[in-house]
Amino acid sequence: MAEFPNQLPPPISLRKTIGPSFILLGLALGSGELILWPYLAATYGLGLLWGAVLGVTFQYVLNTEAMRYTLAWGESVFVGFQKIWRWLPVWFILSTFIPWSIPGFSSASAEITHLFLPFVPEKWLAISFLLLVGLLLSAGSTLYNTVERFQKTVAIIGLPIVFGIAFWLIGLNDWGEVAAGLVAKGDGWWFFPPGVAIASFLSAFAYAGAGGNLNLAQSFYIKEKGFGMGKYMGKISALFSGKSAHINLTGQHFADTAENMVLWKKWWQLVTKEHFLIFWSLGLLTIIVLSALAFTTVYGQAETQGLSFLFLQAEIIGQNTIPILRSVFLIVAGLMLFGTQVGVLESSSRIISENILLLKKGSGAKHASKWFYLALWGQIGLGIITYSVGFTEPKLLITTSAILNAAAMMVSFTLIYFLNRKYLLKPYRTPVWRQAILWLAALFFLYFLIKIILPNS
Repeated sequence: MAEFPNQLPPPISLRKTIGPSFILLGLALGSGELILWPYLAATYGLGLLWGAVLGVTFQYVLNTEAMRYTLAWGESVFVGFQKIWRWLPVWFILSTFIPWSIPGFSSASAEITHLFLPFVPEKWLAISFLLLVGLLLSAGSTLYNTVERFQKTVAIIGLPIVFGIAFWLIGLNDWGEVAAGLVAKGDGWWFFPPGVAIASFLSAFAYAGAGGNLNLAQSFYIKEKGFGMGKYMGKISALFSGKSAHINLTGQHFADTAENMVLWKKWWQLVTKEHFLIFWSLGLLTIIVLSALAFTTVYGQAETQGLSFLFLQAEIIGQNTIPILRSVFLIVAGLMLFGTQVGVLESSSRIISENILLLKKGSGAKHASKWFYLALWGQIGLGIITYSVGFTEPKLLITTSAILNAAAMMVSFTLIYFLNRKYLLKPYRTPVWRQAILWLAALFFLYFLIKIILPNS
């Protein structure tokens, strides 16, 4: 293992920290923000928006606690989890590969694209999108730079367009419904409407952010961005870069000195502020605006199974603004869904490959990028098989994946509590109020999973 300094590096500016949270935001744009929360708004109204606030907040705490560990050690939380129990990598491989190999996002992109290219079968469009994701992630110099640039581009192009359409159409009364929904007040009910589909709510709740184990991938991104002790770790090279990297998986906790304590506080303030601005604030705003747009356009007007509400929404947007905005809205929606598929496959492949390496070698990883691309193309292959046997309905695929990821998140909240309590030096551990949120989140997911598995309980 390489020698590590025991000194934290000096913090960078807030502007230079912007980046890692865009990747997790991109994971959420095509799932919770675009489909699941607007679906709930189109079906039940805006009274469930309180769940979006709570869901984003829970995930903000989980993500920043993962960053806490990596800032201090320079290694990912998955390396830390193996310190708790040597076979935990098996859990993370299975709980990442199974739900995230379900190709719901590329299926949704294909369904939208089929409207513009009706002569191309949806199945072949979806398979083409999966292959395109693989090629995109195989290009560039380093994997992190490719993904960060792509997700920033999707957000910078897509969000102003959908926000502009939303603020054009949403009326003052609808904003009043938004305000009521944020405090759990619906149309004649509080917290949950009669007959609400608990599976749909839990799916949206889990995808209020990245969802599942992908929240923990924030640990990778701040490491490769060089934050804290991550500055002393390597980066995964892209497949076609011609580089082959030997990456140390195991880092080292910095020394507990007065100087490091000052630097730690500055680093912690920087990363939590960046994540709050991009992941929490922008992510929650996107959920609220797109849910309000769905409520304004299609609430109570049509059958809302599958993606029908999204297509009807586009039709009404074109009728009430200018016709071209129908197509613009759908194109942006397709771009967001494709961006989510890029982020999902990149993050899940990182998690799977690193946990394989932890089982295989423990402390080091020669040619780590090759293991990453084996995981990536393996998931793409499974996705193609999924389409080929006829599982193609986008919302069903996304909902199924989300429920599985809700179970994974319940475990992650619990594990991150024990990790930071046991393996961080005492002055840098998770404060009590954050510990309480971690346990509250785990219990929240447990309760709703029980309600789904045992509906009469």
